[in-house]
Amino acid sequence: MSEQSSEQNVDNLNQSISDTTNEKEFLDSIRQNIDAVDCEIQTLINNRAKLAQQVATVKKNHIANNVATDSSNPIFYRPEREAQVLKAVMERNTGPIADEKMARLFREIMSVCLDLEAPQRIAFLGPVGTFTHAAALKHFGKAADTVPMTTITDVFREVEAGTAMYGVVPVENSSEGVVNHTLDGFLSSSLKIIGEVELPIHQNFLVAEHTKIDGLSRIYSHQQSLAQCRHWLDVNFPNVERVAVSSNGEAARRLKNEWHSAAIAGDVAAAEYDLHKLYTNIEDNPSNTTRFLIIGHEAIAPSGQDKTSIVVSAHDKAGALIEILKPLSYHGVSMTSIETRPERPNKWAYVFFIDMNGHIDEANVSAAINDIRPLVKDVRILGSYPKAVL
Repeated sequence: MSEQSSEQNVDNLNQSISDTTNEKEFLDSIRQNIDAVDCEIQTLINNRAKLAQQVATVKKNHIANNVATDSSNPIFYRPEREAQVLKAVMERNTGPIADEKMARLFREIMSVCLDLEAPQRIAFLGPVGTFTHAAALKHFGKAADTVPMTTITDVFREVEAGTAMYGVVPVENSSEGVVNHTLDGFLSSSLKIIGEVELPIHQNFLVAEHTKIDGLSRIYSHQQSLAQCRHWLDVNFPNVERVAVSSNGEAARRLKNEWHSAAIAGDVAAAEYDLHKLYTNIEDNPSNTTRFLIIGHEAIAPSGQDKTSIVVSAHDKAGALIEILKPLSYHGVSMTSIETRPERPNKWAYVFFIDMNGHIDEANVSAAINDIRPLVKDVRILGSYPKAVL
């Protein structure tokens, strides 16, 4: 069925609204049209999947014919291509489905198609049910094989070893600040940043089916989540003990065997552990957002809307930071963030993590970084990658 025929069906249906007074006939007509559209959607999705399989065949043949020289394995996941597709989906969307919701539908279609090309194993900071888990699903879709790791260091190691193709780690929260363990991970790793995810952090008050609300004696959550909901808890459960645990996923897991406890966690934890959301969006700051990084091995081509991250080891002298920032200003490069970390094992030495708008392949970004190099001990490009789309 063509796009024109689908639109014609809708026009005919609108006409039938004024032509029929029989509710059953009218509903039957709507359902017949829904069935017809569903058949068209299913056919088109399978056609897209077949095209994805053709892409996989071309890439594998490319390797088999010794055309590729940079890797023994074809790269199936292309962050810049997916970012371009999702942006195009939102730009051409006409409703009534909201732009982001439409893009999320396509995200899942793309996830399934990529799984047909080559299953993707994604390491994330676990356990299951954490916000990092939610970020991994948001970025890669539910068809990806997401694997929880105990620590951020473990995520880096899993990707470095090739056991996981990519990793997802938190890097900063709009309320609580930077995640130092992630920044430190780059100081001892050659992995690159290949993407980012921005996840609004909405906290839920969760209970199990067997929970006795009147007898609550403790509330489990990660210490940051407890801090983010402090005012709400003070008002609604001022006398209930708050117990900080290793993660929100662990908080949700504990409710399985405790009738007197509740947990604060996100939607993924609620679904994963089959818990009831007694209250939703209880965070004190409704705009609270966490940014996550996608880490991998390969360099990423420009998408048209990119960021570049670098780490700079500066000389120990007055005005060192001002010298570093001058080339960015001179070449018109917008810096989006800067963080400082100790340069281990050197005592009282520091490195600067700098994020900027633009791709390393863009002339002004490349020129700015080249101008920084003679001013410092070392500059390493952590990656140029697409800005978060969803």
